[in-house]
Amino acid sequence: MNKISKVSILIFFLISSFDAYSQEIRLKGKVMDGRRQSPLEFANIALLSPTDSAVVTGGMSGLDGVFDFTTAYGEYILRVGFIGYVEFYESISLGENKNSVNLGTITLEEDAQNLDEVVVEGVTSMFESDIDKRTYNVENSIVAEGQTASQLLSTLPSIQVDDEGGITMRGSGNILIYINGRPSNLSGDDTESILSQFPANSIKSVELITNPSSRYDATGVGGIINIVLKKNEKTGFNGQVNASIGTREKYQAGVNLNYGIQKANFYASYNWQNRRQIEGGEGSRNNYLEGFSPKLEQIQDGYELEKTHLLRAGVDYNISDRSLLGVYFQGNFDDETEYSDITQLNISQGGSVDSSFIRANDEWSSAGNYEGGINYTLNIDSLGQKLFTSLSYSYDNREQEDVSNQEYFDADGNSDPNKRLIQTNKNPRTSNLYVAQLDYEKPFTNGAFIETGLKASIGNWLRSQEFAQGDQFTDFTPLEVDTLSNSYNFDEQVYAGYFTYKNTVGKFGYQLGLRGEYTQTLGETVKDNESIPNDYFNVFPSAFFSYTIAPENELTMNYTRRISRPSIRDLSPLYRVRDQYNFSIGNPYLKPEFTDSYEIGYMKGWEKYLLNATVYHRYSTDVETRITYLTDDNVAIQTRENADTRASTGFELINQIQVYNNLDLTLTGNFFYSKINAENIEEDFSNENVSWTLNLLANYLIPNWFSMQIQGNYRGPIVLPQGQIEPQYSVNVGLRKDILNGKATISANASDIFNTRNFRITTTNPRFDEQRVFQRETRVGTLAFTYRFGGFKERAGENNSRREGGDDGDDF
Repeated sequence: MNKISKVSILIFFLISSFDAYSQEIRLKGKVMDGRRQSPLEFANIALLSPTDSAVVTGGMSGLDGVFDFTTAYGEYILRVGFIGYVEFYESISLGENKNSVNLGTITLEEDAQNLDEVVVEGVTSMFESDIDKRTYNVENSIVAEGQTASQLLSTLPSIQVDDEGGITMRGSGNILIYINGRPSNLSGDDTESILSQFPANSIKSVELITNPSSRYDATGVGGIINIVLKKNEKTGFNGQVNASIGTREKYQAGVNLNYGIQKANFYASYNWQNRRQIEGGEGSRNNYLEGFSPKLEQIQDGYELEKTHLLRAGVDYNISDRSLLGVYFQGNFDDETEYSDITQLNISQGGSVDSSFIRANDEWSSAGNYEGGINYTLNIDSLGQKLFTSLSYSYDNREQEDVSNQEYFDADGNSDPNKRLIQTNKNPRTSNLYVAQLDYEKPFTNGAFIETGLKASIGNWLRSQEFAQGDQFTDFTPLEVDTLSNSYNFDEQVYAGYFTYKNTVGKFGYQLGLRGEYTQTLGETVKDNESIPNDYFNVFPSAFFSYTIAPENELTMNYTRRISRPSIRDLSPLYRVRDQYNFSIGNPYLKPEFTDSYEIGYMKGWEKYLLNATVYHRYSTDVETRITYLTDDNVAIQTRENADTRASTGFELINQIQVYNNLDLTLTGNFFYSKINAENIEEDFSNENVSWTLNLLANYLIPNWFSMQIQGNYRGPIVLPQGQIEPQYSVNVGLRKDILNGKATISANASDIFNTRNFRITTTNPRFDEQRVFQRETRVGTLAFTYRFGGFKERAGENNSRREGGDDGDDF
């Protein structure tokens, strides 16, 4: 009997075994934020005894704000609460004549303060925690004003962004990026370039899913980062406009519009950025090669000018009371100019300069990224049976050209025109991604719940390079270099199906899932007509268990298996020439990386304190890692290889504290041990270390004046087979004040105030050792203004917590 059959029998047995349980009355409902009209996750729902207000039973709202649990018949006081919100109370009677009761939508309002007839909003926590994810409500982030999405991510706990835009979470790479719950072609190609086109002002929240279930794509061994863009859904015409200005020529402006009627909601937004960013770095390499200077010093200075446009538009149309049709379009457009001066000094044993090169690089690029889609949701019945289907297409096109002028100087500083070089490089790139998905959900009266679905992702990426060089023999007219010019075409098709079953038995809850994915890839180099096919099928189980000790006191355990497929950036066998001493190239023979992840978590909430502790372990095989070789010509070539294994064991502690009504703190600490074994690549290519990350976020409100936010983080060393990425830290601070009777907001912030957020890497090898530092401009001051009209943002305190719908009202 094969593994799939065994798992199917196990799932069927569990469904049959527990279907007869929980014959008590079922209580369900939904908790919403009254101001934002968004679901409140991890809200506490408790049933109290009318005689002494003791807690009888209760539960938590889920990912979509929905709660669903069973209890005995009787009279109760219903209490619904969430940190920073006014608690909701209502007496309810659960009679024996019903199997279930739908309480409808319960709306909570923020705990606001009214002082001398002036409306002052209470502190709203930026952080929310759930069993399988963490949500950062960055629309409330003052320090994010004027930032890009890439810069915003680098300030969040557990996330690191390196000098090439690579993202890691909890020290693990290979992160899957979602936009509004959908993968896009930025997941596989040049993530940073596209993320930089999303202003932080366009982002509502960022969700970190550290150990995704079988419902999600199996790719991304480090987890999933879902960026949720703003979209209002209030009736009538409403919207907001915003603008910001930052130090050293950084400008941003945008508008977000919404028109809601009874049957439809239309939305559109436009954001523009014009940013100048300073870049710089230096490196020192000790060479252990005969015939070359023993030391190479490198210094780089430059800047980047970038103009971006982000357009979004769509409509959600209620075909009927139970069906919703959505259509959307999104376009990103980017024009970029980059300039850098690179000085390279060959140093003798005695410390004098043997020779030097000065290289001037000019780069121009233009890009367009388009995405459109349609989705349909059908609420089949009033019990929560639902069908969801979607189809999307995204296209990315980029044109880039580099021109480099390199001059040589001897030991006395004299220029030698015979060794001058002119180099040009054209890099056109295109990609296409089609995604089709069908999901089905069905709850049962005994509290059980099943999800199943199918998904197809079909992508194509094409990268080309036309490299030319001119010297004294060509009269400095660049001629194409055949060995460095080529094209690489990569096709990837992934077909998936999944099934999950979850239920509760008393205080014990569980969710079992199984996902199967068939992958078909084909890489082709154009000039030598080489084809590299790879087809494989894998099964990815997941299991989640929880035990509710008491309301807001829960123990969890989970296990998942995941895969990381190499991206086009890692596969493309085209040499990228940084300068004459530093090349990089992909590896078209990379294999996918597999990871088994285990987590044990404990959550407990008090009135003003939430504790979330997690112990985790990850074991990966065929680990994709960065490797640098030094050739006999003293050229460092960076590439990617599959290391044998990587193990990471850690402990993450999240403390969310409401110190008092005007101050809340979120302190996150992640401590982990990592070991990577790459002996299969080269002897002694193994390394291990202990590292940690710390992040503190403080929100403080001075009534009648302004709100303040301070955010600081520290990231310890990250282990590599040949060394490590060195620690870094930064501190950000911001102030915000509502004006014009709450219709407008003015804010000011300073990012990386100590100018310490840089990328430092140490590499060791028998042939060389190197220390390199690179820093983009991160110490930036920003002044921002936002104006809301047409009720885009209600004043806190105008609406009390309330309940709508229920058994005789609308379904959710």
